[in-house]
Amino acid sequence: MSENVFLSKDVNPTEELIKANLADNYAQLEEIRKFIDDTFGETLEEWKNYGEKIGWLLKKLYKKRNLFFITVCDGYFNVTFVFGDKAVDSIVDSEISPSLKTALMEARKYAEGRGLSIKVEDDIYLPDIKKLLQIKVNN
Repeated sequence: MSENVFLSKDVNPTEELIKANLADNYAQLEEIRKFIDDTFGETLEEWKNYGEKIGWLLKKLYKKRNLFFITVCDGYFNVTFVFGDKAVDSIVDSEISPSLKTALMEARKYAEGRGLSIKVEDDIYLPDIKKLLQIKVNN
């Protein structure tokens, strides 16, 4: 069963519902948004429903390029990236947390790349997420 709180196709996610479900961790989502705006400039956020098992995901786009997906859960959210080979090589050579590097390297490789999902329930991974965003945009 999905941890996504927005499974119903009939309930479109709103900023008020996001705040209510994330509670204290809404600040982490806002910090990621601010970092993106300050670092890369204009981006687009798009809510898309991927069916009853996956539900609504927030897709963040930069110059028509997918940066990541956000899944809103009860009290936390997941940030999911997909990285191509060049970006994976950059991540392996970076200062990213070893546990995230391991998770990325253990992820199944698809035509689109390797997926990495990070559970954000505090600010411990925010520096890594910011580094991953820079790698994603530059590769």
